[in-house]
Amino acid sequence: MTYEFIPAYMGISTFMHAKHTRDLSGVDMAVVGIPFDSGAASWRSGTRHGPGAIRENSKQIWGYNRHLDISPTQELNFIDYGDIECDPTSIDRSADAITAGINELLATNVRVMALGGDHSITYPLLRAHAEKFGPVALIHFDSHTDCYQGITQLEHGTPFWLAIRDGFIDTDAYIQVGIRGPQTEAGELEEAKSLGADTLTIEKCFEMGTAEIIKHLRKKVGDRPVYVTLDIDSIDPAYAPGTGTPEVGGFTSFQMLQMVRGLEGLNLIGADVVEVNPHYDHGAITSILAANLAFELLSVMGKKLGDQRS
Repeated sequence: MTYEFIPAYMGISTFMHAKHTRDLSGVDMAVVGIPFDSGAASWRSGTRHGPGAIRENSKQIWGYNRHLDISPTQELNFIDYGDIECDPTSIDRSADAITAGINELLATNVRVMALGGDHSITYPLLRAHAEKFGPVALIHFDSHTDCYQGITQLEHGTPFWLAIRDGFIDTDAYIQVGIRGPQTEAGELEEAKSLGADTLTIEKCFEMGTAEIIKHLRKKVGDRPVYVTLDIDSIDPAYAPGTGTPEVGGFTSFQMLQMVRGLEGLNLIGADVVEVNPHYDHGAITSILAANLAFELLSVMGKKLGDQRS
């Protein structure tokens, strides 16, 4: 028996039942798993299992995005590329493998939606994108600045200051959204700002409201090539408990969906969703949310690609 639509509980766990292949001929967009959490130095590990959990819970997402009026998996050539092979014993070898793997996709003009993994993976992702596009504008949803300069090696608290140091980020168009919680030391926010980050604390975000945040993001990045990194801990643990370093008092699921949808029309050249830790999830609500946010980011990317071709 064949089905026009595959029931959500059937089939292998590729993202939204997409074809799993490494043949990039004619491919527009690819989901790529990066199952690495050896950079999770500050609290609890387990995000190496994030890509699998996100894929499993993406199978229930039907293809049409009614908010953005697009079916990205149908209107564009979309694949699940599988996972980058990381070495859990070496963050440097893993970072090099991530950059090399993403370079192969970008060389054929494929747009990448990466699933993490801890936030250290964004450094090699930014390196690959900067090698193709030059320093990129960056929209960074997080509860932490991840610009901690007290540590000089790559881990999940350092990727952005290292990326700024190495010239991967256009600091005239770098914005952090949702920063909150206790910090390692006084001056951490000022440290991020000194690097060029436009830091919106959660208090400022709630004062502004999502509509004003969206306006601010759009004005900040303009028509530059923009990369979006979304740490799931930017969302309150009431909605996303399955993460490595949860911080109370964050965004709701709906607020985050609104902000991602508000990126429609921007020149989104790549994105990641990171820090999903299924070991601390309840009812898979974090993985379900992460899968939906990845779908929304794919929809934003897909709509822009479609507009560029028409």
